[in-house]
Amino acid sequence: MKTLRYFGSIAFVLGLFISFFLGIPWAVIVADDPPVPWWLRAAVFALLGGILVVLASVAIEQKLKKETTKKGIPVTRRPHGLILQNTAEIPGRQVSEVLGMVEGHTVYAIWIGKDLSALIRLILGGELTEYTNMMGKARILATNRMVARAEKMGADGVINVRYMTTSVIGSAAELLVYGTAVKLSE
Repeated sequence: MKTLRYFGSIAFVLGLFISFFLGIPWAVIVADDPPVPWWLRAAVFALLGGILVVLASVAIEQKLKKETTKKGIPVTRRPHGLILQNTAEIPGRQVSEVLGMVEGHTVYAIWIGKDLSALIRLILGGELTEYTNMMGKARILATNRMVARAEKMGADGVINVRYMTTSVIGSAAELLVYGTAVKLSE
């Protein structure tokens, strides 16, 4: 289903691009009532067919209650035992030195084809897996950037870790993670 939806999304995007960016100027330039050229007809069919294919694939997927196969998001590894904690203390450890605030952020977006799939899911209901995966990848990327900064400072851990997200434009979102880099005593 994922492959079918992908090709439907590509057909939609190509049809949309050709129809609006080539078809409309062609119609304006040719003032009389000429026959519609084959390439414009094909673009309109691709646009409408792409929407239909995406709609059908999402509906079939939901009817079968089967999740699409997604590539796994890599596990965030904490080299050298760096500890991340969303509290001010780490159980069993003492903060010996506060190194300062560390942060990591990213602005992440998905392409318009996945936006179309999510729009169809909005109509039919269900989890917007395209956005769930997007935000998961953004969270991992931002966290890895914060961890890299903390390691550069020689931290043993980051306490008071907080995540914030903001919509930037359309389907793009900014994800910010921040916390306090600390040295720990045994």
